[in-house]
Amino acid sequence: MVVLATKCYVEGDARDRALDGMNSLVANDVGELDVDWRVGVRDDDFVQVDVTGEDAPVARNVLAETWGEVTAHDGGLEAGEAYVGTLESWDDVGITLDAGVDVFVPADELGLGVGSPQQVVERFGLVQHLPMRFVYGGGPDADGDEAGPSRLADAERDRLYDWRRGDGRVNVNSATRGETRATVNRAGHAQDIVTVERLGLLEQSIVCAEGTDPPGLLAAIGSYLPAEMRCVV
Repeated sequence: MVVLATKCYVEGDARDRALDGMNSLVANDVGELDVDWRVGVRDDDFVQVDVTGEDAPVARNVLAETWGEVTAHDGGLEAGEAYVGTLESWDDVGITLDAGVDVFVPADELGLGVGSPQQVVERFGLVQHLPMRFVYGGGPDADGDEAGPSRLADAERDRLYDWRRGDGRVNVNSATRGETRATVNRAGHAQDIVTVERLGLLEQSIVCAEGTDPPGLLAAIGSYLPAEMRCVV
């Protein structure tokens, strides 16, 4: 079994559609290997995939590399190592990621410029449950000294800054990639976007075409999509 660093937190028909979509994504990742799999959801909403068959170890590694792996319930987090957690909350002093255990990243370890965590969330269009890479700082280092606070990984900071260098984005949660794309089409704005980039199972980034106003696009599709949405401009 591998626990992926992405969550399924919707209910009813939306949950069924999301898990059907997740099953298809797993098939894309490992369908050519000699394995069988079953997709499920843990009590804490993380997606888990039970994998059996001759190529099961390879398949688990592929899925962990593609989605990130929640390891805290197995062997714990090691100081100085990079992991993926989902954005759960933020306040005046930092953000909290869920990596199987809560991981607090102080404001001065975000590395995303000046401003409070709330301002960072707004500036970079961060939505709840967004998978984010971090370097764990808890516990002693090799010399027995405290390793210091957790921080966002350099790769995560680079990704977020790259978002702001483009023509703008609208990030959403609580919707699959297909649902998000269909919503843009239904609202009559298919020509105003480049693509919908998958960030997690239910977190997507609508990449705007040149000349598209992200706040205007958000306003146009907001009534069609019951989701948290934020612009990257």
